[in-house]
Amino acid sequence: MFKDLDPILHSQLRLAVISLLIGVKEAEFTFIRESTNSTAGNLSVQVQKLKDAGYIDVTKKFKDNYPLTTCKITKKGIDAFELYVKNLQEYLNVK
Repeated sequence: MFKDLDPILHSQLRLAVISLLIGVKEAEFTFIRESTNSTAGNLSVQVQKLKDAGYIDVTKKFKDNYPLTTCKITKKGIDAFELYVKNLQEYLNVK
């Protein structure tokens, strides 16, 4: 009856990151950190988990001698998010 919820997306911070990237497609690490009110260390760990799952791509480069990390959602990430939302809606629509 109930479908399993994706354990990768079932974390509050990882779900927040994916939800943010769904809307903007790509964002800088600092923007995500500020938007999620997360610490850099915790966000870094969660971003790595999303990257390892193939849900986001992470690009690291330098801009004006400062490191710049950019996160971009992948097709796999979009599909996983849409399935997660669909499965969650089934939990909410049970009568």
